[in-house]
Amino acid sequence: MTNLDIAQNLAITQNKMVLMVWEESTQYPYGVLANDDTGKTVFIENLFESEILSPLVWEHFVPVIVSEYKYADLYEDIKDKRSQKYIDKFNDDSIKIMDVNGNILNVSSDPENFQNITTIINDYAINTEFIAPELIGYNTKKDFYSAYYLASKYLDFSIYMKEKLRPEFIDLGIIYLNEASNLVETQPTDDQQALAQRVALLDLQQYLILKRPKKVLRQLKKMDAESLETTNESFVAFLYYTVYKILNDETNAALWESKISSVNLKKAQLLINLNS
Repeated sequence: MTNLDIAQNLAITQNKMVLMVWEESTQYPYGVLANDDTGKTVFIENLFESEILSPLVWEHFVPVIVSEYKYADLYEDIKDKRSQKYIDKFNDDSIKIMDVNGNILNVSSDPENFQNITTIINDYAINTEFIAPELIGYNTKKDFYSAYYLASKYLDFSIYMKEKLRPEFIDLGIIYLNEASNLVETQPTDDQQALAQRVALLDLQQYLILKRPKKVLRQLKKMDAESLETTNESFVAFLYYTVYKILNDETNAALWESKISSVNLKKAQLLINLNS
């Protein structure tokens, strides 16, 4: 497949990630490593011509080879919006695992060595059904709420991932959170302050997933209680409760528990377990 738009639409319907490479990198045999049935690592001369690996890739991803003429448009979408590490990954010849909106997940992978396709499948062959409603919502209409809810769902999704992959899923979520933040600034509304505050609170949640509860507590205490928007009080309660439980401060945790919904209590327990 060579059409990125079609690949992304197919990924939505199949709840898969997109596996993308630049066309120029396939002008020569695209060598990769793979693990055979015995666990031995073997060299495959060309990923896209392998009768064994090519069907396997299609089983787990929606693969697409993107022409260089699309580069300028795709780069313009991320220019000045991504880290240098992300840009380097975008530019290189390595395999890029993307979500259905074209944002790269495996930014941290090393492109200098031969890539192990078995490892890529084991790590990134993700069933995205958990975040499908938010992906579809964002794909249908890009606004503050669709970007924010997708960011939030990616953070929730990261909790269920292998520990080594959590930072990558968090970073993917932060891309959408930054977009939501920019929309608050460029498209002001009557509830602009409340929305900006909500973004800041969700940004704090990532540090609970990264096992840095003390950072969350410090930032919460810096917030002015009098300026806290009513619509965000339950979110603040959730963060305080979760932090105090992680830090084994049952006295302070009890002060916030009654202000949390049953749904957020379940999420809090997931985060508490993750930090234990």
